[in-house]
Amino acid sequence: MNIGEAAEQSGVSAKMIRYYEQIGLVSAPRRTDSNYRVYGDDEVHVLRFIKRARTLGFSVEETGTLLALWRDKTRASAEVRDIASTHIEALETKIAELQGMVKTLSHLVHCCHGDNRPDCPILDDLAGAPARKGH
Repeated sequence: MNIGEAAEQSGVSAKMIRYYEQIGLVSAPRRTDSNYRVYGDDEVHVLRFIKRARTLGFSVEETGTLLALWRDKTRASAEVRDIASTHIEALETKIAELQGMVKTLSHLVHCCHGDNRPDCPILDDLAGAPARKGH
């Protein structure tokens, strides 16, 4: 199959497939005499693996490590578990940061009158201005 078909079957865009090949995350596929890439089921399976890892928020580097572990049938599952556990911690930290942003913005929106006056506690906060009483 060509790159477009591999993209469709894997859920990874042709542009990302080329990128993953360029950075060495996936091996370059066979090519036809006309220099077109030719993909098989194995390549699509690898691309699906990458797509799933990236969807779960693993970095390209982490995905490469997971891919290598997936291919290594003598691996210890503890290595994979450690990577996933570390990723969970990072996600939980990010969630806490996002929740803090929501709380701050919710407060600022609550404090903003949203009328025709130019005073705006949201813009004041973004500008680092001290909060004014009554706003």
